[in-house]
Amino acid sequence: MITISINPIVTVGPVSVRWYGIMVALAIVVIVMWMLWQVRRGANLSYDTVLTGALVGIPSGIVISKLLHVVDYIIISKLHPEFADHIVDYTQHPEQIFSGGGLTIYGAVLGAALGIWVFSKFSHFQFGYIADLVAPGVILAQAIGRVGCTINGCCYGKPTSLPWGVIYTHPDSFAPLGIAIHPTQVYEIIFCLIVFTVLLTLKGRLKPSGSIFLVYLSLYSLWRFGIDFLRDGTPFLFGLHQAQVTAIIVLAITVPILIFKTRWVRAEGDTE
Repeated sequence: MITISINPIVTVGPVSVRWYGIMVALAIVVIVMWMLWQVRRGANLSYDTVLTGALVGIPSGIVISKLLHVVDYIIISKLHPEFADHIVDYTQHPEQIFSGGGLTIYGAVLGAALGIWVFSKFSHFQFGYIADLVAPGVILAQAIGRVGCTINGCCYGKPTSLPWGVIYTHPDSFAPLGIAIHPTQVYEIIFCLIVFTVLLTLKGRLKPSGSIFLVYLSLYSLWRFGIDFLRDGTPFLFGLHQAQVTAIIVLAITVPILIFKTRWVRAEGDTE
């Protein structure tokens, strides 16, 4: 078994912040830097468009991410009162909506995508084009964010007897202490890096624009539906976690589009 005893809270003078927050901030920076790098490599975008898109996408991603988390907890508290002691009832404590934490990956990705889609309508750039460019950066950022989850002890797995199970010992960890659990955060880091490589390989090979972004959403949704069976958490609907229900909805939209609309094309540099 592997013991994780790292303090999940970093304190500098009077300021304390969790490693998760640091890694989320780093992940956001990585996405922006990834897009600026794409512009430098010749992408049909300006630096101003990327930076303005970030100013739109980041807040919209945070807002929708938080909203999805709040709705998740409200529904759980009403449908599954037996779990009321383990979650925040935002209908009774609305002031905690704006407290730290409580973000969801799906909310962040879909919220940012919505914000940038609206922005594209006013800026006259093709949303699918920029979505394809940013997709590898997003999945790389997710891997970075999961490093924060690993240290933080959140998003942890169910108990396991496997030799690579992890045991958290620090009292400020969100994970149960002294119990060997699946390192689901590490599983996802590995998965995200694999998908990152796949998306890079697909660059220029799928049409129409937006197809690579749909591949990203589909692969992550398939993964998330499966990995959540190993994650601890409260049921949302039909015994599934909220992320699993969201994954089903996303797959119901993205897979038919990929099947009926996407086509394979020869990338530049390919030979017969």
